[in-house]
Amino acid sequence: MTNGYLRINVYNDTVANPIKNATIVISKNGQNIVTVNTDENGQTPLITLATVNKDYTEEEQYQIRPYETYDLNINALGLTPTTVEGVQIFEGVTSIQNVYLTSIDENTTGEEQEISPNTLWGDYPPYIDEDNDTESQIAPAILSRVVIPPTIIVHDGVPSNTNAPNYTVPFTDYIKNVASSEIYSTWPTEAIKANVLAIISFTLNRIYTEWYRSRGYDFTITSTTSYDQKYTRNGTIFEPISLIVDEIFTNYIRSGVRLEPLLAHYKNNTTEAGYLSQWGSKNLADQGYDALAILRYYYGNNINIYNAPTSQAYPYSFTSTLKEGDCSIDVYILQNSLNYIHSSYPGIPLIPNPTGYFDANTANAVKTFQNVFSLSQTGQVNYQTWYKISYVLTAVKDLTESIYY
Repeated sequence: MTNGYLRINVYNDTVANPIKNATIVISKNGQNIVTVNTDENGQTPLITLATVNKDYTEEEQYQIRPYETYDLNINALGLTPTTVEGVQIFEGVTSIQNVYLTSIDENTTGEEQEISPNTLWGDYPPYIDEDNDTESQIAPAILSRVVIPPTIIVHDGVPSNTNAPNYTVPFTDYIKNVASSEIYSTWPTEAIKANVLAIISFTLNRIYTEWYRSRGYDFTITSTTSYDQKYTRNGTIFEPISLIVDEIFTNYIRSGVRLEPLLAHYKNNTTEAGYLSQWGSKNLADQGYDALAILRYYYGNNINIYNAPTSQAYPYSFTSTLKEGDCSIDVYILQNSLNYIHSSYPGIPLIPNPTGYFDANTANAVKTFQNVFSLSQTGQVNYQTWYKISYVLTAVKDLTESIYY
């Protein structure tokens, strides 16, 4: 057997409230394998787990599931005991499993969550071609510009299912979730990038055209492969995919002079014009194609990559990369932001006497933050780290205000 790795983050409802000393029992086929506890940041140590050989992720022809699954039983004082089934482990890859516990309800003995199989392995309904969908004849509403929203609303079912719940999901978390559900994290970097760009563009097209809202629905996108992309509530995220999404989440593709992001359809394996083949993208990457060349292979030579701004939902805007030795008002804002986040994440060290000078203490706090939130641990604050700090800062402030006001 070969090994993969798992890190679990446990929260009470929100990322602003990590749970210390949650007990997690990891099991397989009803047999307990290991018990771990979360630290002061709500995070477990990196856990090594047996899995199958990653060679099974290399070719579609293999009839063996290319990852192993495990179950989690999570208990924390005052919170609902929760079971998560089907956590996915690939060889040589770190899986990130976020678990959100809720307060104990006298009518609830426990909560069960099940992670769906990857779409390349599971059996999912085919996409409904919008060209043959009578609703597609409705003229879409168009926003004034393409923008990355802080969150989107995901309808967990087909559009007509009014009983299906809606979930408000951070944009980057949604993209990571879909990519982790639709492709394999062991694939070449350029194949992952190409698929992530297609996923981002598809999502932004739904946002830009207000596809569902113009039809009277109260959500942005659905979780079903019949209409959109596979979103798995609280699904396993894989570190290689997470890092790439953090790097390129403001990028998208469009065709020629058209203004809207491309509604970038894709299928497991296809030669159909205008559809990216997931397996085909992997094979092209193996041949040395970069992400843009892969996308042009399927969507045409008029495809180019563009950058969208993020909406101003967070308190501070990014200006430039900050590093040790810098001295500015931005460094001062950074230091105070990390110190505020420390109130929820005490494992992130306090920066004594913030002065606006980026010293070794600041670099250490940044590296710890990056480790906790699965970012590249450079100790420097680039756009991706600044964006995540702003997101967590906002969540912590919202939680603090809800407690005291």
